[in-house]
Amino acid sequence: MGLSTQIERPIQPPVTKGMENINRYWDRTMGVWAAKILPGELYVSAHGEMIVTVLGSCVAACIRDRVRGIGGMNHFMLPQANSTSNHWADALETRYGNWAMEFLINEILKLGGRKENLEVKLFGGGQILENMTDVGARNVEFVREYLKREGLRVEAEDLLGVRPRKVLYFSDTGSVKVRRLNQVSNTTVVDRERAYAKQVTTSDTDGSIELF
Repeated sequence: MGLSTQIERPIQPPVTKGMENINRYWDRTMGVWAAKILPGELYVSAHGEMIVTVLGSCVAACIRDRVRGIGGMNHFMLPQANSTSNHWADALETRYGNWAMEFLINEILKLGGRKENLEVKLFGGGQILENMTDVGARNVEFVREYLKREGLRVEAEDLLGVRPRKVLYFSDTGSVKVRRLNQVSNTTVVDRERAYAKQVTTSDTDGSIELF
């Protein structure tokens, strides 16, 4: 009798405490457990899960402890800058992106990561919303300023442009796959971000990034 070539699916790793609401599933194409995040969500894993999102004008920061393999991703859209502010930095502390960055870093540290080991990769910030043509650039400006203040260097990025992106991030190795999407056939991305922007306002790659 021949041996079966079917590979058994590994047991799903435990969910990170406080992130039970995130959609987690077995990705048959990549052969790995995955977590899909939407605008306003983030996920951190200490078990090598793949984290997936689709970005338009939103930005996702992928951060991990390169020594311990603990990593995560957020997905945020900043509200419009206050017209009374003299400088963009004046309003940083009130921005949703600020909370998303702090939460992501703190969760990695809580799981055993160390700040001196953190590597950062950035994605998104496309100009895809007709009535909010600068929000992607604002997101990019914000996150770069935030990381500069925190003393964290950006290892790789794929930012700005006019097309949405699908991002697959492997939290243990830090490798990334990015697919630039056809905006016309992905109107759900635009619709989702437009709705999320309304909700928020009223309340150059390196070798580690693979285009696919």
